[in-house]
Amino acid sequence: MRVIESIDDIKVATGSARCDGKTVGFVPTMGFLHEGHLSLMRAARAENYLVVVSLFVNPTQFGPNEDFERYPRDRNQDVELAMGAGTDLLFIPRAEDIYPPDDATRVVVRGLSEKLCGASRPGHFEGVATVVTKLFNMVKPHRAYFGLKDYQQTVVIRRMVEDLHLDVDIVTLPTVREADGLALSSRNSYLSDEERRSARCLKDSLDLAERKIHEGERQGDQIRGQIRDRIGREKLARIDYVSVSDPKTLDEVSQISGDVVISLAVYIGETRLIDNLVVKVAA
Repeated sequence: MRVIESIDDIKVATGSARCDGKTVGFVPTMGFLHEGHLSLMRAARAENYLVVVSLFVNPTQFGPNEDFERYPRDRNQDVELAMGAGTDLLFIPRAEDIYPPDDATRVVVRGLSEKLCGASRPGHFEGVATVVTKLFNMVKPHRAYFGLKDYQQTVVIRRMVEDLHLDVDIVTLPTVREADGLALSSRNSYLSDEERRSARCLKDSLDLAERKIHEGERQGDQIRGQIRDRIGREKLARIDYVSVSDPKTLDEVSQISGDVVISLAVYIGETRLIDNLVVKVAA
């Protein structure tokens, strides 16, 4: 595995593969890698000649009072894990190269970006869309891999790729979970033992909602209410939002008549966690 920090060098390396007719698979990450990231890398390895992974904690997707400075980082561990997953090129750009002093351009996906997490974190998806566009332009992958744990992010990125006519296929993989059901996230490292136990309420409430829908409940407000009741029993939990929405538009659903995505953002102590579940509803 080769570690690359220069934008020019990553363009040359991936450009050579493309010129030779080889496929390039790309996994963008913010580092502090876990099994969720590694599952994306293994999928990229199975489907492409060249696998590129980026490590970049993107400052523009963090709000002024969020955890950019303390976001977990471990470069040595990340290098080892990426190598073990079959990565060919590990791209670790410098922030001043991604965002030079005269940087003046942002990518905004209107409509989708203001909902759910976008309502709680203004500007977050502008930062995501901007950095992903920049990385796509640097790496020029044929395929890019994202986990469905960040469901809204995948919807925003797909729309961005479609609207900007970017020549990349977006591949999504299922959420990877701990043995107790908690969705893998770099921010799980913030949780104390007690908070970790409390955090199980996210998956429990999603499972409850899925069961109620399969039992015949079709009122969106009833599902939202039952989720809130379940999470409300946890003294360390504070709900940011509960959503039952259309999987493509993310518009809230009042009457469930097709597939829905149930999305949550919940503070466990001071740590904000997200999770979701797509529920298939028979016509």
